[in-house]
Amino acid sequence: MGKLTIQKGMLQVPDVVTVPFITGDGVGGEIMPACQAVVNEAVQKAYQGKRSVDWHEVYAGEKAFNQTGDWLPEETLQAFHEYLVGIKGPLTTPVGGGIRSLNVALRQKLDLYVCLRPVRWFRGVASPLKDPSKVNMTIFRENTEDIYAGIEWKAGTGEAERLLHFLQHEMGVTSIRFPQTSSFGIKPVSMEGSARLVRAAIQYALDTRQPHVTLVHKGNIMKFTEGGFKEWGYQVAEKEFAGRVFTMQSYARIAQEEGKEQAAKALAEAITAGKVIIKDVIADAFLQNTLLRPEDYSVVATLNLNGDYISDQLAAMVGGIGISPGANINYLTGHAIFEATHGTAPDIAGTNQANPSSLLLSAVMMLEYLGWQEAARLITSAMECCFASGRATADLARLMENGQHLSTTAFADELPEIIKTP
Repeated sequence: MGKLTIQKGMLQVPDVVTVPFITGDGVGGEIMPACQAVVNEAVQKAYQGKRSVDWHEVYAGEKAFNQTGDWLPEETLQAFHEYLVGIKGPLTTPVGGGIRSLNVALRQKLDLYVCLRPVRWFRGVASPLKDPSKVNMTIFRENTEDIYAGIEWKAGTGEAERLLHFLQHEMGVTSIRFPQTSSFGIKPVSMEGSARLVRAAIQYALDTRQPHVTLVHKGNIMKFTEGGFKEWGYQVAEKEFAGRVFTMQSYARIAQEEGKEQAAKALAEAITAGKVIIKDVIADAFLQNTLLRPEDYSVVATLNLNGDYISDQLAAMVGGIGISPGANINYLTGHAIFEATHGTAPDIAGTNQANPSSLLLSAVMMLEYLGWQEAARLITSAMECCFASGRATADLARLMENGQHLSTTAFADELPEIIKTP
């Protein structure tokens, strides 16, 4: 088995990489084998047998619960921890107490602080936008804080009553409209958590020559949490990336001290010099702007809840979550789990209709993370070819002009044939 290691912040990748995988629930049993077959063919074609993926199955979700009585066995967490990089299909969220979300549990237990969601349009895929080709963004969603930390108390419980008493009598809070029937949640947002997320986004923008990073927040209302995220983000940009970025806070300072003309000149010079522009926008304005002027945004850094909304809206703009990939990454330790971003779709499970594209594109991200760019490009090109010709699974083909419906297996079989073509 080939284990990845990380040395001096750099991932060390052997020619044979062991990748733990969770098949997933519902349609996971159909899309994971399809994904693996395509990846295997792309790696074989790109490297002529010199590199390969050694797939190592681990368990979570219903399959794990039925076998072990545990929704997320310790062995699974240990495998992801040991081998650094893994991939997973969609998982059922347990009903009742215990783990609220298996996805959130994996992210928090492995401290996968970046939820990375690239969004782009494929020619041939139906979109509600007039020109979806303008949508090309990468979302850096903070993964471990915000209300997803799960710090909540249900109305009517002793814990909620004690918190209410503390808020009213110790903290002087008077703005709870219906205190006796209120549930409570706490939203932690830290300087460290915000800084490492924004740091990763800026570094990505520099590495991939993106023009700007946008901090999306609701700091006009939540001044110390979301407002703190914005301020800490700007501080990271100005202190750690000086000379390589230009912030709109710098623009505002120059405008105030030297006038708007000088500020505009400084901004123009920064753009000409190829510096990454760091800006911010209120979350609700961002959602509107992405529909009206999507070309204004390239790399986006945002908090957990905002990122959940944003990534799904952007996916819908380019054809739906069925072709939206995702990854959860800790750039410091090297740990990363790539995943299908959609649900288990129990209504079509076992019918050979599921779209494996989300998982496939997540596998492309995994190959890119490993530095196997050639194999990643082969898969992307094959998918582009299929979609451009109107050949896709039913969820996409039904909306395409002259779309041709392919089953899960037929779609997965077609991609390796395209990859094999000289």
